[in-house]
This record gives sequence, structure tokens and C-alpha cells, in this order.
Amino acid sequence: MCLLVVVSYFPAFSAGFLWDDPIWTSSEAIRLWSGLWDIWFVPPFIKQENHYWPVVYTTLWLEHKLWGFDPAGYHVINVLLHAVNTLLLWRLMLRLEIQGAWLVAAVFAVHPLHVESVAWVIEIKDLLSGFFYLAAVLTYLRFVAERRRAHFVWALALFGLGLLSKSIVVTLPVSLLLWHWWKQGRVTGSDISSVLPFFVLAVGITALDLAFLTRFEGWVSYDYSFVERVLIAARALWFYAGKLLWPTDLSVLYPRWEVHAADPLAWGYVVACLAVAALLWLGRRWVGRGPLTGALFFAVTLSPVLGFVDFSFMRLSLVADRFQYLAGIGVLGVLIGLGVCGAGKLPKTLRRGGWVLAMGLLVVLGTVTWRQAEIYRDVETFNRHIISFNPQAEAPYRSLGDTYHEQGRLDEAVAAYRSALERSRNRRDSLYLHKSIGSVFRDQGRLKEADKHYALALQIDPDSIQVWSRLALLRAMQQRYPEALELYRAVLRSDPEYPGTHSNMGRIFYSQGRLQEADEHYRRALQIDPRDADALNNLAALRVRQKRYPEALELYRTVLRIDPEHSNIHYNMGVTYLEMGRPADAIRILDRALAVNPADKKMHALRTNAQQILQRN
Repeated sequence: MCLLVVVSYFPAFSAGFLWDDPIWTSSEAIRLWSGLWDIWFVPPFIKQENHYWPVVYTTLWLEHKLWGFDPAGYHVINVLLHAVNTLLLWRLMLRLEIQGAWLVAAVFAVHPLHVESVAWVIEIKDLLSGFFYLAAVLTYLRFVAERRRAHFVWALALFGLGLLSKSIVVTLPVSLLLWHWWKQGRVTGSDISSVLPFFVLAVGITALDLAFLTRFEGWVSYDYSFVERVLIAARALWFYAGKLLWPTDLSVLYPRWEVHAADPLAWGYVVACLAVAALLWLGRRWVGRGPLTGALFFAVTLSPVLGFVDFSFMRLSLVADRFQYLAGIGVLGVLIGLGVCGAGKLPKTLRRGGWVLAMGLLVVLGTVTWRQAEIYRDVETFNRHIISFNPQAEAPYRSLGDTYHEQGRLDEAVAAYRSALERSRNRRDSLYLHKSIGSVFRDQGRLKEADKHYALALQIDPDSIQVWSRLALLRAMQQRYPEALELYRAVLRSDPEYPGTHSNMGRIFYSQGRLQEADEHYRRALQIDPRDADALNNLAALRVRQKRYPEALELYRTVLRIDPEHSNIHYNMGVTYLEMGRPADAIRILDRALAVNPADKKMHALRTNAQQILQRN
């Protein structure tokens, strides 16, 4: 079974980092050994992650210590976690005495709907929460069978770790009650008392997560009535069931539905849900409580993401493949269990044909999974795939713009950002896009066009200190220093510790020869963040200008300890050594840099100069 997982997800091993992965790849909490404390006790240290899911980031922190930021290691762990979850599911199906337990787990292993959770590094939260969920259920079942307190404590602890991985597993206590009802036909007071601590833990940890979420993101609210939310939920359930049974045209970002209470088709989904529920309830006398339990498990496990509670992803889409990583088990268990049970009553020859069909199904699903995993190769492939299924989506164009900007493909970045702007539906996205286009134009030296887009951004949000800061940098590039300094001062009045402000002000003062004021701002930047590599680098340049060379070299070494790949540090150290009359040391430091980047012409030229000085001496 593990071989099925490895083969089906083989393309994922060469995949890269995508969309939300920069949330953790750019976080110092992941990079630093001391970051483990921040992950658990200072969650805002992981910028842009507003949930309190420390188990996920502890895992990523540990992986970083093992293989740095090599994507392959992270993808291997994701695939292995999915394989482990498959084995846990197999064990659970056996424990529940589901017919065809192996086949249920095998289909789970290779189902294309799980590619999003497995092939996307940051979705390790689905895999970890799924692991702890399945382990908690298995341990709880042992507790019920043996009544050993240790099993209960372990089940509760595993559930807590699942909640600290992703709060979607909050429905586990309801699933345990469903299991009691399925086995006994009723839920006793003893059953409720056994499950009650799970409800308490679920409420406690979810409340903690929501407290962090609302503090740093604010309440996410969409203007849907209760009736419209019922329509969303009903359609979502059929959407998920349909993709589970016929997994084609899978996309990371599905088109967002328009919801209208007067739409007859929308009410058709509701009627269909009620009809299925009624049929399963009435049919329990003939087929047992299993099918109804499986359907209820499917709906309950999906309930946090059916639209009754607002969450940020609803801004982009009302559904996502990764949301049913666990929920689909209910439907698979019922359908495969009934199929295997029915096949067992057929003649032996026909039963063999049934197993051939089952193996064929696994091959087909595995092939689709392989092809789906290929789209996670890189950011461009990933986003182009989304656009092919959802051409009106803004997010993939914005992501392409960010990628092209980082790669220096500036004209393509502008084109992608403009495509995103054409599709933008809210002020927040438009603000981001105008800022981004302005920054690209600034990098191209097209300063008037950059100015225009920053002005448009300020029309959207006149109080955006990020736009003030970028506009200040633009004014500095235009050598309109008084305006730049006034904008930076406005930034500091709004946020005295806004990143980069003091360092940028110091750079302006440095360029004007006002070295004392530059010194004050660089040191203030380092008081705010002692690990600010840019401020350290700038202060080192100031120390060189002041001919305080030993201090400058120590500052450069500090930058290298923080960020070994920081641009130009080795070059700057080489220049400093030459000014000190130590060409041999300059050659040594430059050789070290050239071993990493042998094509750096600037570094070669400086080394040649140092070699000539050394020979003359």
C-alpha cells in the first residue's frame, strides 16, 4: 500500500514551494534554533499566519534543521505522512469491521482529491491533523474495548495535537458519538460522559485559535443570509461527493459560485440532500445503520467549511479539494463496503472479475494522481493550471506577478499584475496590486508610472503606511529627500517600529553626508530588530566611511551569521580589507564568495585588483 502512495506521488518529490509556502520559508521562527519558543509562545512571530497551529510549524522547524530549504525533503515527508495515514485508515477500517478494508485504504492512498494536501508543502497541516485524528480514534476505540485510563488520556492528547495542527478536526467528538450510535443504535449517558472531555478540549483549543485569528486578522465576515448559507452547504456537499466519485477537472481554486435564494437549481441541491437523508434513515432496517453513519460522518466532518462559519478562503472559493481529506472516508467506506459485501454473494468467477475491476480502478486513480501531482512542479505551472480552469480568478495572476517580480521578469510581472487588477473584486486586492505595480515600475526606473500607481493605492487606503513607505523610497530615488524624510516620519508617527524605516532614513542621511543622523537611525533600527541584516550592512558601510574598520568587519560577520547569502557582503568585506591595506585577507574572503558564485564579474574584478596590489607589495 505504501508503494501505491510513493508511485502515485512520485512527481511530487521534484515539486517546489508554492503560494502560501513563503509564510514559513520567510519566517525567522523557522530559520532560528530559538524559533521553537516563538512558534509556541509568540505566534505573531510567524507573519501572515493568523491561526494558532504550532504543531505544523514545529514540524517545519524540525525539517528545516534537517535539510534547510531544499523542497525535496519536505515533499518526501508529506508523502510519507500520507502513507502512514493510509496504514492508520486500513487499521481503522479493520477495527470497524468494514468489508473491503484494504480497498478502502488503497483508494484513499491514490485518490486524486488528496493531491492538494500531499503535494503542497504547507498543506502538511491536513496530513498532520489527519494523522492525529485517525490515531486518536483508534486509541479511543481501544479505550472503549479495554477501559484502560491510559488509552483515554492518549486519545485526548492525540486529539489535542490534531487541533493544534488544523482546527478542522474539531468535529471528532461528534464522529465518536456517531460511532456509538452505529454500533448500538443509541447513545447512552456513559457514551456522552466518555466523549464530553473531547468536546471541552475542542471548544478550548478552537477558542484559543479563534482568539489569535480575530486579533491579527479581524473577524472575517461575508454578507450571506442563513438561507443562502444553507444553499451553499447543500451544493458544497454534492460538489464534494461528485469529485470524490468522479475526480476530473480538479483545480486548486474553483470558480466562486453566485448564490441566489430565488434560484430553483440551488434549492434542488437542498431537496436532494434531504431526500438522501430520508432514504438512508428509512433504509436502515434493510441495509443497517452503516450507510447513514457514513453519510453523516461525511457531512459532519465537512461542516466547518460548508459556509455556516465564515473563513478567509471563502473570498477566493467556496470549496477546496483539501477540505475533504478526512471527510471522504465516510463515503468511501460505505460504497466500497457495500460493493465488496455484494460481490461476496456472487459466483467465484464473477468475484475474481470484481477484484480485477478494483485493481483497474486503483491504476486509473493512481494515474490521475500522478498527473495532478505534476502541476505542483513550480509556481508558474501551478498558477497556469489554475487559470486554465478558472480564468477569472485574480489570485493566480497575482502570484505569477510576485514570482516574475522576484525573478526579475519585470515586464511579465506588470502584465500579470494588470490581469489580476482586471479581475480584482475588493479594495484589499486592488490596494496590493497597485502597490506591486508601483514597485515594479520603480525597479524599472519608470518613476512617474510608479508614482501614479502609489497615488491610486493611496486613494483606496489613504492611511496605508506601507504605501507611504514605498512612496518615500520612490522620493529618495528621485532625490527628493525632504519629501522622503517627511513621509518616513509620518510612517514612524503611525508605527514607531515599522520595519526598514529607520534604516532607509539612515541611508538618506548617509547620502547627504549627515553621518551622525545616519548613525542614530541605523542604531535605532538595530534596537528594534538586532537581526536586521540591512541595517547591520548599512551601519558597517558607515563605519568604513568613518575608517572604523574593525567595527565594520564585525558588523559584516554578524550579517553573514544571520543571512549567509546576503548580497554583496563578501564584496564589501573585500573592499574593507583593501582599504585597510590587507589584500591577502581580501583575496581570501573573495575566493570564498566566488566558490559559491563563480560567475560574479564584480567579485572577479575586485579580486584581480587585490591580487595586483598584493604582487606590488
